[in-house]
Amino acid sequence: MLVIDMQPRSRSTEERVRTERILLVLAAAKLLVHLAVNAFASYGIFRDEFYYLACSRRLDWGYVDHPPLSVFLLTLQTFLFGDSLFALRLLPAIAGALTLYFAGRIALQLGGGPMAVLLAGISVLAAPVYLAFNAFYSMNSFDLLVWVLAAHLLLRVLQEGTGRNWLLLGVLLGLGLLNKIGVLWLGLGIFVALLSSAQRRQFKTRWPYVSAALALLIFLPYVLWNAANNWPHLAFVAAATQTKYAGITRVDFLLGQLFNIAFCSFLLCALALYRGLGRGAPEGARALAILFVVALVVLLVNGHSKAEYLAAAYAPLLASGAVFLEEWLARVRPSRRRLLGVVLLLFIASGGLVPAPIVLPVLPVDSAVAYAQRLGIAPPSNEGKEMGQLHQFFADMFGWQEMAATVSGVYRQLPLAEREGALVFAGNYGEAGAIEYYARQYELPTVVSGHNNYWLWADREGEWQTLIVIGASRAMVEQVFAEVAVADTFRCDYCMPYEDGLPIYVARAPRKSRAEVWSEIKHFE
Repeated sequence: MLVIDMQPRSRSTEERVRTERILLVLAAAKLLVHLAVNAFASYGIFRDEFYYLACSRRLDWGYVDHPPLSVFLLTLQTFLFGDSLFALRLLPAIAGALTLYFAGRIALQLGGGPMAVLLAGISVLAAPVYLAFNAFYSMNSFDLLVWVLAAHLLLRVLQEGTGRNWLLLGVLLGLGLLNKIGVLWLGLGIFVALLSSAQRRQFKTRWPYVSAALALLIFLPYVLWNAANNWPHLAFVAAATQTKYAGITRVDFLLGQLFNIAFCSFLLCALALYRGLGRGAPEGARALAILFVVALVVLLVNGHSKAEYLAAAYAPLLASGAVFLEEWLARVRPSRRRLLGVVLLLFIASGGLVPAPIVLPVLPVDSAVAYAQRLGIAPPSNEGKEMGQLHQFFADMFGWQEMAATVSGVYRQLPLAEREGALVFAGNYGEAGAIEYYARQYELPTVVSGHNNYWLWADREGEWQTLIVIGASRAMVEQVFAEVAVADTFRCDYCMPYEDGLPIYVARAPRKSRAEVWSEIKHFE
């Protein structure tokens, strides 16, 4: 049994061992939660996961909408374990457990003991956005880990200096940038934090500059890929900001934080900011508060940031707040201390248990819909889309196999002479990726699309022949083909409304060549 001793004293070897065990138990619990959900309760493969798998079959140093590291890792994962739903989500689950573990290590670095580690670990475990990000494959689960590792190394730099820590930090930031561009404001936060500390004297040494150069060198292949392809990522960011994210306001961003981190855990965040930004703050606590504030300011200045963009900055802040709360509990009368500690732990844990069925697919679908309605939570969308019964995160796990089967049925109805040169045109990368994925199970031709990296991958030479089209309007298809007929209609109960009721066209007699059409259908968003 793990016993919590909140008496303020120097950490004995026995206490350090007990604290480490607590941390390992919490990290294992985080891992087991996700493995159990992946094995027994998942709805289906998520839209973006199909796209990541498509990218992993076309390795490159960059993609329109993200850098390549998460794709490299996925390629390794699928090589070792396959691409079933459980295998696909194995690395995100491991990344989540490591994120919790290093949040606990940060609490230890700041002088925390068993109670601080428990508070930090449970607050990370309970955070709805962390539960969601670690429940499917994307770059986001690795981004969470990069930020908490960077905070851990930043504290080591503050406490020890040394070239080794600087080199490790440079490598981490470089890999982080190869995973997600948002690590740029993590780097800015580290710079501001160091500049605000007594360790600013380290800028007189070569190590900060070696670290920055190393990070940029690791990131350079993605920059060169963008330059060679006419800067598609910049075009993607500009298009997304002007279209699907245009309706997101700063107020939406701030209100979204109340759901990203369990409401009960905001106590720890508030304490960490109070402690870290106050007069006479410990150097480590101040650095972590600055990391968070810099990220917050950058995202507010942007004006159209999604609430979850700030998610990675929370884990270090939660650890700092946990240490402050443990120190406060140590000043409470012993007769009340243990009871108050248990109440706080239960309070923070409950903040994650209540929203868990909204971010993890643990309930039958009808029960999940009813549960969200009882909580008064309407299905949200960050992209201005019409919503159905489920919020977009869950809705995008439904209908894909049925879509592939329906398209396959249309393809098999074509005359044999037409099948050889036929293609499927899909309106977005989810449709294209799903049809590719299920081509092992159903008879399907090659898929093309104008959406994000599919636009770069397609063969633009030659002439169209027969085209099966899903996810495009009839008017658009008729601009390119003289003969257009509806062959079937795809329907699904729980998918996003814009995917339900899609007509599937068979188009013949092209009016334009592929080269003429391709510049018109480019869709970066």
